[in-house]
Amino acid sequence: MFTVNATGTEIFIFGDIGESWSESSVTAANFIKELNAINADEITVRINSVGGSVPDGLAIFNALIRHPAKINVAIDGIAASIASLIAMAGDHVEMAESSLLMVHAPWTIVAGNAPELREHADTLDRWAEAMATSYARKTRRGMTHARALLDGADRYFSPEEALAEGFIDQITESVAIAAHSRIPQDALARFIKPGQLSTHQREEFTMPTPAKPNAPETEVLAREKTRREDIRMRFQPFTQREGVQALLDSCLDDYGVTPEAAGERLLHKLAEGVEPVAGNYVFGQFAEGAPTAGSPTIRTLPSGNDRYLADASACLLTRAGLADKETRRQASKSSVRNLSLVDHAKHSLERAGVSTRGMDPMKIAGYALTQTTSDFPVLLENTMHKALLDAYQIEPDTWSRFCRTGSVRDFRAHSRYRTGSIGNYDAVNEAGEFVNKAFSDGEKSTIQADTKGAIINLTRKMLVNDDLGAFLNIASDLGRGGKRTIEAAVFALLNENAGLGPNMADGNPLFHARAGGNNIGTGAALSAATIEADRVVMGSQTDVSGNDFLYLRPAVWLGPLGSGASARTINDAQYDPDTANKLQKPNAVRGLFDEVLDTPRLTGTRYYLFASPGQAPVIEVAFLNGQMEPELEMQSLFSVDGVAYRARLDFGVAAIDYRGAVTNAGTT
Repeated sequence: MFTVNATGTEIFIFGDIGESWSESSVTAANFIKELNAINADEITVRINSVGGSVPDGLAIFNALIRHPAKINVAIDGIAASIASLIAMAGDHVEMAESSLLMVHAPWTIVAGNAPELREHADTLDRWAEAMATSYARKTRRGMTHARALLDGADRYFSPEEALAEGFIDQITESVAIAAHSRIPQDALARFIKPGQLSTHQREEFTMPTPAKPNAPETEVLAREKTRREDIRMRFQPFTQREGVQALLDSCLDDYGVTPEAAGERLLHKLAEGVEPVAGNYVFGQFAEGAPTAGSPTIRTLPSGNDRYLADASACLLTRAGLADKETRRQASKSSVRNLSLVDHAKHSLERAGVSTRGMDPMKIAGYALTQTTSDFPVLLENTMHKALLDAYQIEPDTWSRFCRTGSVRDFRAHSRYRTGSIGNYDAVNEAGEFVNKAFSDGEKSTIQADTKGAIINLTRKMLVNDDLGAFLNIASDLGRGGKRTIEAAVFALLNENAGLGPNMADGNPLFHARAGGNNIGTGAALSAATIEADRVVMGSQTDVSGNDFLYLRPAVWLGPLGSGASARTINDAQYDPDTANKLQKPNAVRGLFDEVLDTPRLTGTRYYLFASPGQAPVIEVAFLNGQMEPELEMQSLFSVDGVAYRARLDFGVAAIDYRGAVTNAGTT
């Protein structure tokens, strides 16, 4: 249940994250609305949740990060799955001494063929990457460690373990948690495997059998009647299947089982034996266009307004030729697949209770865009956002393969430190004394995010003319433009000082013949021998203190388009391509590079060798709060005969170390 107390300084997340049948569920829309209404210097967020929707959780996390107040997070019972990520938004995070924190990779239940399942897996990977950024920011243990936390296993942390890991800042005394906010057995079972908790711990976090509420008998009976009817509605099409009637009876007899929990038990029962039911069953009705017998699957779809928005968006994307296979399939089964833009506008107005009788198409379009109760602007925004993100994701780039991806919390300059080392051990002297070792001063660089964006307009004329391709193609252009903006910023940085890169903290360019830190190879034509010489330059780099070698190896070759073919030939050839008798001299640098990248953003003959960005990052691209994709916002304006859409991307690019790269000017 989501509430704000009388002082306006406490928020309770005591329930599932996202839409659910539970009255205590916390949706991002409601949470952010009430959060933004709080005007306080300090807010305490109390959490007792087993998690839920990843998109809602990410939205809640980012809303807390953006809020100007100091955010204190208190884990009163359990913060599991996406709820643990929300806890990471706190400036100060504490756990009650008998509470739990659980971290795992995002998961879902899907059905489909191999390409469809791979697409869902890619989505889960993107979610995991976004989550890892937030865990890494809080624990300060790096992205590699954060990604390892999301390898699929469920990891439970006691308060002491969470403190040691860096998830929390303090352990507090246990607080009393009302029975209604404890975790139901069926929800606990989704996350905690048999034997993972002791009997005492399971009792501590499990909702006991609820006593009858202190309410008039008629009210109690009415609620119980509604609960039983909802459960029966879910079970009704399946009661002839073996074991379903018995499960229904047990759910009806246990008034602590909610309709949502009963539905989950039903789905698990239906999945036994992997036997599909006849048709695509969707919450009590068979979906339009169900597959033939032998191939059907069980799936759930949003209902009511959410379902209309999802179907309508799928239809618009399909008409514009921007839909993937699953979206096209969804559109083909929708009853709104043949509606024009004006038809959708009219439909949205009528759903909102606005009569369109006597309105011409221009007036319908204007009303649909300006009426606050109409969901037509939401439909357009959802559709444009999908087109934008799809185009952003498929737009090719090179920066992500040789730059490190980072995150910053605000627009201030953020430091990136490289510490010194103590060097090797010294011999103990004759008196048995050990030599005191001192750390030398480290090095520091900074990176700062900035905002880049663009605004486009969608006019009533475009809607009336049903010019669907125009505004969706514009949205796609916004997505591609966002990816290109990052690419251009990285290469603008690299091209500074005639290709030697930006000036570093020591006043010298990124590529410079530093004493003890030279990263410029001897200029020569691109060849196996030249690349081998450049490899030696990189391998000779020492740590910040100059105490030992870093043993770096090139992983990426980067150069202009005109040199890419030669670089790939050298990297792949079995024998030295520059030697006349190739059978007598093997290629010494064969397979040296994991990737050979060429780009028109570099000209001339200069090329670069980069070590793996995970081992020795040279250039970092940092995104505000880990948000790597553009955000789309909509606004109605008097100056626009329609609506305006603003795409925004917050990121910064900086050179953070010179040791993991070498450049060679080459020769013409």
